Amino acid sequence: MATNVDIKKTKNDNNLGLLRKFSRKVKISGVLQKKRSLRYHDRKESEFKKKANALNKIGKRKEYEYKEKMGLLKPRKTRR
Repeated sequence: MATNVDIKKTKNDNNLGLLRKFSRKVKISGVLQKKRSLRYHDRKESEFKKKANALNKIGKRKEYEYKEKMGLLKPRKTRR
């Protein structure tokens, strides 16, 4: 999304006035607001990825249960 904000200096404008004009134009155009709203936007995970992650989790759970049943896991340390 490329939006140009054009400002032309008239003979009565000083640098501060130009900066104010530019800031106002940018605010009105909504470019900055749009970019800030997209800053932390995460895309939704695809259906394929969801299914793959679910299958992976199921496989790991089965493997853990099998190891637990066979006594291949080290006992967990408690925090206290």
